[in-house]
Amino acid sequence: MAFKYVNMADITRDRSAARRSGSSREGAEEAQPAQPSADLITHVELLFFAYRDFTGDPDAVLAQYGFGRAHHRVLHFVYRNPGLRVANLLEILKITKQSLSRVLKQLIGEGFITQRAGAEDRRERLLYATLKGTRLAERLMALQVSRVAAALKAAGPDAEAATKRFLLAMIADDDRAQVEALVRIAEAGAKTSEEDRS
Repeated sequence: MAFKYVNMADITRDRSAARRSGSSREGAEEAQPAQPSADLITHVELLFFAYRDFTGDPDAVLAQYGFGRAHHRVLHFVYRNPGLRVANLLEILKITKQSLSRVLKQLIGEGFITQRAGAEDRRERLLYATLKGTRLAERLMALQVSRVAAALKAAGPDAEAATKRFLLAMIADDDRAQVEALVRIAEAGAKTSEEDRS
């Protein structure tokens, strides 16, 4: 996946500072951003509150282990994608190698994730959830699945498809196809595991 990083400080201007420095042209009108509707602002606020509660349930469990949300995200994607390469995990999470290294070191050190060399390329580092990691990942997932299931049920019969379309549309255009592929692969792997257990 190719991700682009944008530092908002590089593209945001202080208009008053620009005027003081004389960089604004006299008589030129500055484009005013369109004001968002009250409904759109409400959607933004609802996303903040929904995310707060969606993450709040697992946060309480993670705190018992001295873990945070970064640990949760790493464990989730490793659990859902056995044999995930460290390089791919960096692309998924959009974090620095240093940040991932710190979190991964703790999860490996405490026995939640194991790391193996690739069969074809011994330099590759492939990640797997251990039994201990699987249990924690499933416990955290159960909390979030329960909240999502209840919300979809309350939202009505067409909510599931509409919500999936909405969430996919929220993902950057450049990343959407890769995310859809990742989700499909994880879903297929989960179905195979269920069939093997039954």
